[in-house]
Amino acid sequence: MFIQTRPGKNEVPFNIIKLKTMNEKRDSKGNLLPDKDRITRFGRFFRSASIDELPQLINVIKGDMSFVGPRPLLVAYLELYNEEQKKRHLVRPGITGLAQVNGRNAISWEEKFSFDVSYVESISFLLDVKILLKTVRKVVARKDIQNQVDRPMPRFTGSK
Repeated sequence: MFIQTRPGKNEVPFNIIKLKTMNEKRDSKGNLLPDKDRITRFGRFFRSASIDELPQLINVIKGDMSFVGPRPLLVAYLELYNEEQKKRHLVRPGITGLAQVNGRNAISWEEKFSFDVSYVESISFLLDVKILLKTVRKVVARKDIQNQVDRPMPRFTGSK
């Protein structure tokens, strides 16, 4: 496991607990190798079964995260969000969210942020239950859990 700082509700940083699925192998210049070359055998399995998200239950218990909400992204992205995208930080981040049940890494950053803001603007207990049920279905069926190692989400560089 490892800890990484992420922005939470109102952009307040918190330490997310994650299961380490990659090693730190580097090339001759000291640069990290691509994700597909650093993932461990167990890491590939953990990601495909979504087991790598389980340590975040500690963040839920601590109150840093919720079960459902926009996924917490990197602190470095904070300065890149436009005003609409910043709305994703009006609620606690979640282990799963509307973007995760609607495509995960198969959708663009703009689509992810649109789902995140839509969630924030229509948050309800019933919506959370629907998202949780869809999440369970997708994890059990391994649907839309494309190989995130061979096709990782590119870094967010800002909106056009």
